[in-house]
Amino acid sequence: MILGLIILVLFIVVGILVGQFIVIPYSTYQYVAVAILACLDSIFGALAASTGKNFKMKIFLSGFFFNALFSMFLVYLGEILNVEIYLAAIIVFGGRILNNFSIIRRDFMQKADDRRKKYKLKKNVVSNNAIKTDAEVEEKI
Repeated sequence: MILGLIILVLFIVVGILVGQFIVIPYSTYQYVAVAILACLDSIFGALAASTGKNFKMKIFLSGFFFNALFSMFLVYLGEILNVEIYLAAIIVFGGRILNNFSIIRRDFMQKADDRRKKYKLKKNVVSNNAIKTDAEVEEKI
């Protein structure tokens, strides 16, 4: 867990430092924006899947790269057809990100409620009865 957080912080710092020195041409802004949204969608999808205990690394990696590449292809196709297809990709990915975020939020709130209820129940059992051992308190819960 701690190693994962260290790696995450390291990649964020490296990304910020690299972003300071790389200039993205104006003509590729749409490609980069849609690719970033596709990657964020995959990341939030992975977090939502991990809350449900059904995270699969193959699915995450394939979605991460395929969604980014396919969304950039849609932007390219839209430029060829002179249609702003990238707006559809932005709307879809934005909706999916919000949906995944709501799944994560609900799971977080449910776990917080469960912890609070368990703490209150444990506190009530101890306060209503004489002080008991942890095994006896767990048995009542």
